Amino acid sequence: MSLDPLVSLLAAIGMLLIGTLVNRKVSWLSRYNIPDPITGGLIFAVLSSLLLATADFRITFDQPIKPLFLLMFFSGVGLCADLRLLKRGGKALIIFLIVLLPFIVLQNIVGVSIAMLQDLHPIFGLVAGSITLVGGHGTGAAYAGRFAEVNNLQMVMDLTMTVATIGLIVGGIIGGPIAQFLINRYKLRSNAEASNEDHRFVEAPAPLGTVSTLGALAGIFTAVILGQWLADFFAGGTITIPGFLWCMLIGIAIRNLLPFAGVEFDDRAADLISNVSLSLFLVMTMMTLDLVEVALSAGPFLLIILAQVVLIFLYVVFVCFRFMGRDYEAAVTSAAFIGFNMGSTATAMANMQAITSRHGPAPTSNLIAPLAGAFFVDIMNAFVLTGMLALPFIGG
Repeated sequence: MSLDPLVSLLAAIGMLLIGTLVNRKVSWLSRYNIPDPITGGLIFAVLSSLLLATADFRITFDQPIKPLFLLMFFSGVGLCADLRLLKRGGKALIIFLIVLLPFIVLQNIVGVSIAMLQDLHPIFGLVAGSITLVGGHGTGAAYAGRFAEVNNLQMVMDLTMTVATIGLIVGGIIGGPIAQFLINRYKLRSNAEASNEDHRFVEAPAPLGTVSTLGALAGIFTAVILGQWLADFFAGGTITIPGFLWCMLIGIAIRNLLPFAGVEFDDRAADLISNVSLSLFLVMTMMTLDLVEVALSAGPFLLIILAQVVLIFLYVVFVCFRFMGRDYEAAVTSAAFIGFNMGSTATAMANMQAITSRHGPAPTSNLIAPLAGAFFVDIMNAFVLTGMLALPFIGG
């Protein structure tokens, strides 16, 4: 049975709502920050696989709008990137980013090396590297579409979604224990006291209006149009910057140039549109997974993920923790570092919350982690991947 574009979109929205409901009811799904579209899409993929196996009944979708949702997501990320927030992070944020950059490179080197040892295409090493583990499902899907088209790699989208989901779970499982290991080993404790200011009355922000939402939508579409044009204009060069990265960079430019023209921008509208776009893209992608093929093909990736776990443990203990100050804040930041590099910003925040709820507040960590996750991690990851894909033995 084939569904037309409008029915396909309605089915995706329905499964997204079902995924949201299931995540609220099943505690361990919430604990490990499994995204709602992943849960909903996987439920559909399981049911469709069972129908195909038992009744030879296949459901196919017509989803011409799906690529647009992905570009809208990255454009929205750019529109939420207020560079003036750099001042708030200060020295700790700069150190965190300096520590983060070489790890992204190392993560890809490990992935590519083990992939080549298993006689896999090197690009699969990047898929089990920072494409999915740092970039998450959104970045993974963006690159997977390119790899399927340009490099003719089979099952790359399905495997990308699988690795990204495993990364979320692993990042949520190991972040807390590794931070706890550092706290116990060095006998660390929080020196921060909860401020009375945290309990003061804060006026609720004004609700989103039609004008602010339309303004964000106009900014997102502008970034999509200009980003696609720039991607086509610079296509065929020595280093090819993917279209979604151009969209994000245009979004950043729009967001940070508007204040000079006296235009105030409501980040909430862009963030809402961006999140909805990513959720719809992901649930559409997950609904078309061939789970049987994924199960048969995912074996070699488990070895790469195991190596990534060993790498991040060693890097956190001997590099991140030491450079961030070897104190309680550094241990909490290390938990966030694991969340960023094995799962997502949400995983990073959940890891920190688990530690601080037990051992006390870590105000510096709670400041720099959202700032880093807002856009710095994605930008750094994109440029590292662009450079690695330009290497002849990987992307050539």
